[in-house]
Amino acid sequence: MPFLDIPLNDGSKIPSIAFGSGSVNKGKDVHTDIEQAIEAGFAHIDTAQHYRNEESVGRAIHESGVERSALYITSKYGLPHETPRKALEDSLKKIGVKYLDLYLIHAPRGDYVGAWTGFEKVQEEGLAKSIGVSNFGVEELQSLLKHAKVVPAVNQIRFHPYNYTQLQPLLEYQAKHGIVTEAYGSLAPITTYPGGPVDVPTKKAADRLSITPTQVIFLWVKAKGAVIITTSSNKEHLEEYLAVGDLPSLTPKEIEDIDKAGAQGHPDITYITRGS
Repeated sequence: MPFLDIPLNDGSKIPSIAFGSGSVNKGKDVHTDIEQAIEAGFAHIDTAQHYRNEESVGRAIHESGVERSALYITSKYGLPHETPRKALEDSLKKIGVKYLDLYLIHAPRGDYVGAWTGFEKVQEEGLAKSIGVSNFGVEELQSLLKHAKVVPAVNQIRFHPYNYTQLQPLLEYQAKHGIVTEAYGSLAPITTYPGGPVDVPTKKAADRLSITPTQVIFLWVKAKGAVIITTSSNKEHLEEYLAVGDLPSLTPKEIEDIDKAGAQGHPDITYITRGS
């Protein structure tokens, strides 16, 4: 099945794969990479105030010629010295749009409960169609929901086979409240922690389907119902990622084998879910 939109708890939908302007791109002019991603077929662009490159994201969107309505734009609030509304207005000006499709609290720092009240207001005003959080754990979500009028639509977290077992309490809590998972860092078994137990079932599935290990990992993320956040300056890699939408699904046994291998952990990994 292709990459379909995923329904959110506020009635809207989110594209299930996104091009991110963070990671190694923080502080860099990314307009060429964003233009290339849009040209390749990415409609969901994920940026953040902390990435310090919203202006170049906006330049790419403008130069792409793609209509605003055809794109899904996410940014994140990471400026605690400014109100969520002021920071959002600055983001909208830098990106050159009138609204965001999704606005996230980048991390649970400072008075994030108070900040959420500001998020609810900008959603009411139509400046952000959906609102959510990033890098929140169960305790932070519980604290937020005690006072929230609006349940976060998503939680963007580090998500890969080696931390999937540890994430179970969080994923179960999110499922209970209809909070969609956005996954970043999912290629860690390949890019950061190669040579671990996950390599074996990944290679086996890749051989069966005649695809790359990268595509197997993204099929695994897709099977978990999470939105994929990825990035690359390489056109061939972008095409490789998007092709996952048209690949056959992993079998339940292949998914289970990757889960079990990930649960074994990797000798070089420390369990961390935050920090995008």
